[in-house]
Amino acid sequence: MRAAVEPQAAPGLGASESRYRHPRWKKVLYERQPFPDNFVDGSFLEELRKNIYVRQYQFWTVVRESTVVAQQLSSVCVFVVLWWYMDQDRLSPHLLFTYGLITSLFGYLMFDAIDSGEGRNHSGRTRWADLKSTVVFVAFTYGFSPVLKTLTESISTDTIYAMSVFMLLGHLIFFDYGATAAIVSSTLSLNMAIFASVCLASRLPSSLHAFATLSLAIEVFALWPMFQKKLKAITPRCYFAVSVVFTLATVLGVLTVSVTGAVLFALLLLAVAFLCPHYLIKLQSSKDNIHGPWDEAEIKEDLSRFLG
Repeated sequence: MRAAVEPQAAPGLGASESRYRHPRWKKVLYERQPFPDNFVDGSFLEELRKNIYVRQYQFWTVVRESTVVAQQLSSVCVFVVLWWYMDQDRLSPHLLFTYGLITSLFGYLMFDAIDSGEGRNHSGRTRWADLKSTVVFVAFTYGFSPVLKTLTESISTDTIYAMSVFMLLGHLIFFDYGATAAIVSSTLSLNMAIFASVCLASRLPSSLHAFATLSLAIEVFALWPMFQKKLKAITPRCYFAVSVVFTLATVLGVLTVSVTGAVLFALLLLAVAFLCPHYLIKLQSSKDNIHGPWDEAEIKEDLSRFLG
């Protein structure tokens, strides 16, 4: 951009006549001016502002918010560990389904107690409707578990494991952690987790194992995040305590499978909880966003006078 040079008064002309002969540049488009289209004067950069939308984060606040990520990582590990126990014939599918059903019922009652009936009144759903949905899901899953068991028999085990890993990674990437971003998709995240559970269930000994695996997947990837979201909205301190206990229990569960895996998982959780917040706060000082008259125009209109 070229800066304007202040015009000098021509000999024999007054100041007002000189201004008429040499008009000052104005930042308007609706008026024809004797300047090139890319011409600006020195006042153009007076509206320059830097980093006006930079947020100041507190370290421990970011650490508390990082529990959402740590908790979802723990959920994936819990699912994989319990699947491994069934694959190694160290956990009965009857026992897993029974404990899962009891835990889900307890969580349902806790959800109702925390919600105080507000969500139920808003949605209009009754407990009878929830019970019917549960019965339909259990019957549908149990009936189709032989089909799901044999669905991927023609695919090699290595391919199944690779697909499961990629699906679980996709579940973690697209999961709704509370941020407003285009990549967030709760539906896609849940579908990828269910697809991974179907793949892993096909490598278990019987269709009953597949049924227990799919039931576990619904409890871990669908019901548990809903309960945690409600708990965080109503009682943040209780949510933080539950998250810490759940994460520690997951580390102990991984420890029963592999010491190396437990150490690596614990290091990953520490990095997510402490190292990433530290670098997030540290890198805020490196931001250099500029704002000025070149930004896109935003129409801000008070619609209340039209709607009222």
